[in-house]
This record gives sequence, C-alpha cells and structure tokens, in this order.
Amino acid sequence: MKYFLSLLIYRTLLFLLLPFLLLILLVRSKNHPEYRQRLLERLGVTPNNLKSNGIIVHAASVGEVIALKSFIEKVLLTFTHLPITVTTFTPTGSAQVKKLFGDRVQHCYLPLDLFWCSALFLKKLKPKAMVFMETELWPNIIAQLADSQCKLMLVNGRLSEKSTNSYQKLTWLIKPTLNHFNNIMAQSSENLNNFITLGADENRCQLSGNLKFDISINQSIIDKVQELRQIVPTNRPVWILASSHQGDEMLALQVYIQLQQEFPNLLLIIAPRHPERFDQIAKLCHEQGLNTLRRSENSKISAEHQVWLLDSLGELMAAYSLSDIVTMGGSFSNIGGHNPLEPALFKKPVIVGTDMKNFTEIQQQMLQVKGIEQLTINNVDQLTLKVKRLLADQTQQKLLGENAYQVVQSNQGASERTLQQLITLLE
Repeated sequence: MKYFLSLLIYRTLLFLLLPFLLLILLVRSKNHPEYRQRLLERLGVTPNNLKSNGIIVHAASVGEVIALKSFIEKVLLTFTHLPITVTTFTPTGSAQVKKLFGDRVQHCYLPLDLFWCSALFLKKLKPKAMVFMETELWPNIIAQLADSQCKLMLVNGRLSEKSTNSYQKLTWLIKPTLNHFNNIMAQSSENLNNFITLGADENRCQLSGNLKFDISINQSIIDKVQELRQIVPTNRPVWILASSHQGDEMLALQVYIQLQQEFPNLLLIIAPRHPERFDQIAKLCHEQGLNTLRRSENSKISAEHQVWLLDSLGELMAAYSLSDIVTMGGSFSNIGGHNPLEPALFKKPVIVGTDMKNFTEIQQQMLQVKGIEQLTINNVDQLTLKVKRLLADQTQQKLLGENAYQVVQSNQGASERTLQQLITLLE
C-alpha cells in the first residue's frame, strides 16, 4: 500500500509537471530543431509500423547507444524471430541508432514517464523483455512493465556513492523500482554494492563487467578513417579535444596558442559534444584569431588552417585514428568526463581533467597501468605542459597508447555475459 501511494504521488507530480517538461523540449528545440519533431512519440504515440511482442533496449543518448552496440548486435543474431526495438531520449541518440543499425531494429523515442504516455507505448509494443542501462530508473514505466509480466533487466548498472546517497532519500520509490528488475547487471563490485545498499535484492544482482569495453573497429569505421585521411594532412601533429562542453574549448584554445610557439605546425581538432553549439564554437575560434575550417565545409585542411571543427555526427571515433594526442572534454568541470576507451582502442595517448566521476573504474584501471594522463588542477599551464611533453616524446605517446589498449582488451566480455542472462530470462 505504501508503494502504491508513493507511485501515485510520483505519477501525479509528473502529470502536473507535463507543461514544463514540454516547455523544456521546446526551449531545447530553439537551437536543436529535432526536439520539436516527433513530439507525439514523447507522449507515447508510436509509429504504426512497429511490431509488438519483442525486446526493447533503451539507450538514452549517443554514448549509451555506442556502449550497447555489441550487445544489441548479439541480441539481433540470437533472437532472429523477435522484433528488436531500440529507444532513445535524445535526437542525437536517435541518429546514432539509425546510423549503426539502420532498419535491422525498430526505433522510437521512449515516452515521458507519465502513466497514460507509457500505457499507450506499452499497449502498442507489448514487450516480452525490456532492457534499461546504467541508472535509467523510470518508476512508472518499470512498474507497468512488471505488472504486465514483462522481463526486466538493468544492464551495465552504474550507481555512484553520491547517487546512492541522493536516492536514499527516495527509498520509498527507488527500492521497489529496483526490485521490479529480474536482473541487475553491475559494471563493478563497487556499483554492485551500491545497488544492494539501496535495497536491491542481492539474489537479483550480479557482476557483469562494463559493456563500454566491448568496442571494436568495424568496416564502416575503417571506411570513415580512409575518407577523413583525404582531408586531414599526415605531415602535421594532431591534437583532438573530444566531446567538449562549455568552457573546454576556451581552455584548449588558450593552450593551443601557447603550444604554437614550439609546435607551429600543430593542428587542433575540436569535436563538441552537442551539435547546437557548433556555430558558437566556430565564432569563438575566430575571435581568438585562429584560422578555422569546419567539417561541414567539406574542404581539405590546408597548411594555413589551425583548427578543424568537427561539426558532424558519427565521425569522432574515426578521427581518433588520425590523432597523436586526445584530450577528453567534460572532465574539466562538473560534467564527469567522457569515455576514454575509444581513443584507447586506437592506441592513442589520452589526457583528462580532474573530473572523471562517470568513469571511475575505467579511469582507475588506466591510471594503474600508466595508460592515461590526468591533470591535478584544471588550468592552462598544466594542460599545456602535459600536451607539450607528449608532443615532444613519441616513445611516451606510444607507451601510453599501448597500456590503454591492453586495459580495453583485458576487460571485454560483458556483452556476452549480459546476453546469456537475457536468454535465461526468456527461456
């Protein structure tokens, strides 16, 4: 009865917040028009051509889609008789699903976690199983799925100590939600213990490893590398600022200006995390007096170009192959960093800022084997020193890259373990 009342309160609050949730989508659509497109899907009205009685895998945005790629490929090969639907919540995630899987999967947005929205969604799709990722805990739709006897999995489970402390204030809602899952597959022992601390049934929790390690270089990436090689010169050192956020670009540009004194031929590639910031960053580069070329101009980089703005989607991983040094954005403020495993797959040396809380285990493993460089203070001087040392020492570049690559190789296998658990659930 207590949980029923809690869920009722949650549903009522979200219903009252609906106008504000829609307003947020419309505000975001000012710079990113895709947010006001397919609005009916946000309300649970799915495309008519979607088939029911299959498996749904939810990947909120780009990073989650990429991390789940290996697992989804295995699901497609194993459950050939069932429709596989991949849902996202962001337009960039949607674009990534279409890019990676095309028409091999069904796709739509996951609706807002309102009772009538999710009811419409589930009435149409009637899933046999639904897979959520990391900390995607939507109490309403999870409760409805459990009521329909749908099998539920939380994969690549991630729950930091900070999140655990926050969720403990909502145990009346979160604990029952966790225990609706048939299985919680955690990334690490620390995350596993945090789920149990929050009230998850220990018998439903197990360690699977991190899906993000299960990455590989496929033919489409190789083809993209060859395409970019026609644009990016091979006779210049290349430094990439990857998945950058507000403030990251200015820091990198200040560092770049200092580095030019010693490395005048250095090319800086900036790959922003959010497409709506492309124009803003191009303007920032020009304001700093730097000769900047945008990827969208589809021109070859000349000797005069100093910055190449990668204002495109789906090309960053291939661009890593062309770099000498990679700096991960989102690690210089309160974002929590971004995944350093993709450049590691290409054996590239990676530099990160002080904040990598979203990738704690990966970061610790790489630091232990000297497979990554991390700043102790997020300032221009320290980042300049780190980049300068690596540019001047190709032996150290190679050592860092090799060590990071070994971390990737030694941790693969989570996708297969997760697949086997899904097979068991559906037997």
